[in-house]
Amino acid sequence: MAVKSTGIVRKVDELGRIVLPIELRRTLDIAERDPLEIYVEGSSIVLKKYRPTCVFCDSVKDISVYREKNVCARCLKELRGEK
Repeated sequence: MAVKSTGIVRKVDELGRIVLPIELRRTLDIAERDPLEIYVEGSSIVLKKYRPTCVFCDSVKDISVYREKNVCARCLKELRGEK
């Protein structure tokens, strides 16, 4: 993953929040209330738009929750022994 500086600096408020500028949200297709995943990479914090993926094949299409796990339709059929 290549790191690219935006030149934007924001302060953390008293509740631990930061504001992502609208230009950045538009560029990355992040809307209000969209979930973001938080990763730590060394001393860096990485925010990534959350997209549920299948625990077996990493597909993002046709995801269902099965026993608290994300499973795509294809893998769910396979688990059920269907063709």
